[in-house]
Amino acid sequence: MNKDIVYQNYKVSSEHRQQLLQQKPLVIWFTGLSGSGKSTLADALEQYLFENGFKTYLLDGDNIRHGLNKNLDFSMEGRQENIRRIGEVSKLFVDAGIIVITAFISPLREDRDQVRAIVPEGSFVEIFVNCPLEECEKRDVKGLYKRARAGQIPNFTGISSPFEEPQSPEIEVKTNQLTVKQSLDRIVEYILPRINYSK
Repeated sequence: MNKDIVYQNYKVSSEHRQQLLQQKPLVIWFTGLSGSGKSTLADALEQYLFENGFKTYLLDGDNIRHGLNKNLDFSMEGRQENIRRIGEVSKLFVDAGIIVITAFISPLREDRDQVRAIVPEGSFVEIFVNCPLEECEKRDVKGLYKRARAGQIPNFTGISSPFEEPQSPEIEVKTNQLTVKQSLDRIVEYILPRINYSK
């Protein structure tokens, strides 16, 4: 760290913002293979929270790469930097008092653990959207698996690049066994007590 860069403290704190918004900020991190249902569940969760008066923002892998991270490739180094930046952005959202929902493959445990370490203690919830590779390939919503199998997409998670399953996620939903509603109900049950504001 450059010794000439000094952290500036301001009079409006994260606690003040929480009081104003009447909610506890949280990073809700969906991880899983492409096609597992991360974006679907993240979208459903945000809609539920929004309709119930919570202030949220959803960070989606593809959307972020159109702007903030458009200069990053899909090499392992590029993907790690992608997740590091999202972790720092998530930290800012938490400081602002916002509930941030993310949907990223984030294949490496090390990277997910780094995000957990970046944000304030207790404000990170990892949700493993667990779906077998075979089922994800059957869904192939974006046609990516077909292209990856044909060698048209290098470093594709689950095919030519590894996915390290979470060892102890706060929540695990098996989307090949549960409906979207069943998965959402399980997530909401866990999340609500952690975002409800009380002095």
